[in-house]
Amino acid sequence: MKKLYEKNEMTFAIVWIVIYCVLQSLANPLNEMIGIPYSASAVFCALQTVVLFVFLQKNGLSKRYGLCRSSLPASRFLYYIPLVILATRNFWNGATINYSLAGTVCFILCMLCVGFVEEVIFRGFLFRAMEKDNVKTAIVVSSVTFGLGHLLNLVNGSGAGIAENLIQVTAAIAIGFLFVILFHRGESLLPCIITHSAINITSGFANEAGLTIEKCLVFQLLVFVITVSYSFILTKTLPKR
Repeated sequence: MKKLYEKNEMTFAIVWIVIYCVLQSLANPLNEMIGIPYSASAVFCALQTVVLFVFLQKNGLSKRYGLCRSSLPASRFLYYIPLVILATRNFWNGATINYSLAGTVCFILCMLCVGFVEEVIFRGFLFRAMEKDNVKTAIVVSSVTFGLGHLLNLVNGSGAGIAENLIQVTAAIAIGFLFVILFHRGESLLPCIITHSAINITSGFANEAGLTIEKCLVFQLLVFVITVSYSFILTKTLPKR
């Protein structure tokens, strides 16, 4: 893995994205066979998390990929309040228990790891590989690729409908754009990982009763307003890297 990284950082990023997407797709039918939601997904994601973390630590790449605190004070990021608001998005229609105890444990473990893995490979590997040539292109590609990756939910047996999935994709692109700005300007991936994991975990406790397409669109509009406004503020107030 180290040889591939040293040979071509972009290829390394693409390989990891492919591995992640393939394993996610393979996990869904295995979850059904086992009979516990997210059981196989949790195992696959946990293994990827361990491999990535050890790789970054062993090769002294933790700081390069943002596994460190930002050198800027929290006040420069508005104390991350917009991120806290985004993390509550799944509770805007109420909260409920959607899985059994075993399923809930597997879901939380899986979503914790997904937040880490996706941020490292999309905001870390992919963005860092591209930013040396063109930062603006790197920001766009990292955000859009991350969002479009959620289209896999249409074909991998997750049960997501077309309308639901398209809303999820647009939300992922918007939030992905905000996260890459946070990482690029703040030099830390930790706020992105924490917020990403929080959004994922709370989705498992979201109340979908009475949640119409109209409500989803309104919620999505609010998400866009928050992400676009916060991104604009950060680009205007944080120092360029």
